[in-house]
Amino acid sequence: MEDEKLIKCIVWDLDNTVWEGVLLEDGGTALRDGVAEAVRSFDERGILQSVSSRNDFETAMSNLKRHGLDDYFLYPEINWNAKSESIKRIAENLNLGLDSFVFIDDQEYEREEVLFSIPEVRCVDAFDLNKVLEQVSTTKVTAESRSRRSLYQQEAKRKVHEESFEGDNQTFQKSLGLKFTIFEPSEADLSRASELTIRTHQLNTTGISYSEEDLKELLGRGDHIILLAKLTDRFGEYGTIGVAVVERTKEVLDLKLLLMSCRVMSRGVGTVFLLYLMQLAKKEEKRFLARFLKTERNRMMYITYKMNGFFVSERDGANELLEHDLEDIQTIPDYVELDAPDIEILEENVYAV
Repeated sequence: MEDEKLIKCIVWDLDNTVWEGVLLEDGGTALRDGVAEAVRSFDERGILQSVSSRNDFETAMSNLKRHGLDDYFLYPEINWNAKSESIKRIAENLNLGLDSFVFIDDQEYEREEVLFSIPEVRCVDAFDLNKVLEQVSTTKVTAESRSRRSLYQQEAKRKVHEESFEGDNQTFQKSLGLKFTIFEPSEADLSRASELTIRTHQLNTTGISYSEEDLKELLGRGDHIILLAKLTDRFGEYGTIGVAVVERTKEVLDLKLLLMSCRVMSRGVGTVFLLYLMQLAKKEEKRFLARFLKTERNRMMYITYKMNGFFVSERDGANELLEHDLEDIQTIPDYVELDAPDIEILEENVYAV
């Protein structure tokens, strides 16, 4: 495929795409060659999958179950609606940008309809499946990649709980039993940290991508702090969902990158991470600066900074240098239990000069 943008979700048609023939006409249809292997390969690499198909929902899901594939597809849209509308709903449920979607369908008409309505979605002929396989074959597989589908399935359970919950949002958050853990990475954690910098666009302050080698080099220098964050609640683990990269001098903590996975957007834990870093700067009696590059998709992170009292110190086009005077730092929300390293431990780092 010519477009090398990261694929985060693949949406499949069913008739003559996942299986041979038309289900409602041909009955018990067999899978097309290579489809089951492709579905499992995508899943292994952490690529989410769903369905947009003109079919009867119960009949189609029963056929997928018969082939052992039903559990691989999140928020399947099996109905008689326009496929572009179905894909939009899937993206909304997964909270993913449409430019990270691939739609696979055997019908040119359906692909053209999707391209017309949402041109950022890449559309692929079902008979060109190998093109997608070739692109994702170079994607590095981490332990969290392998569990990505289950993390989203847990999130679906949270949504059901939230929809049935009676009370305000803060009471709902308390009911989840959120535990936010900030930790210094070992070398083994750097693969996931790098993956997050590449995959995360919405809750990302500067859009900088770091390779494992980049992060390893920063750790070795001693003038940078790298912190990762995990989140758990009563439904299970969210996994590693946050990264902070901070340059540390004798006078300043300079936050080069702060990002949070889009899966935790509604939990407000980006603020928790930021507050911890602000407390660190105040403890060391240093200025606290934060870099920000405005994009079309990271407005929520900018709002987070503004709501926490940051002001613009310098501006160069879309690049802003934000600062906080550290006089009035908000407290950690009481619906989150914070587990973080003792600030004193970090003072052993060698400062940049």
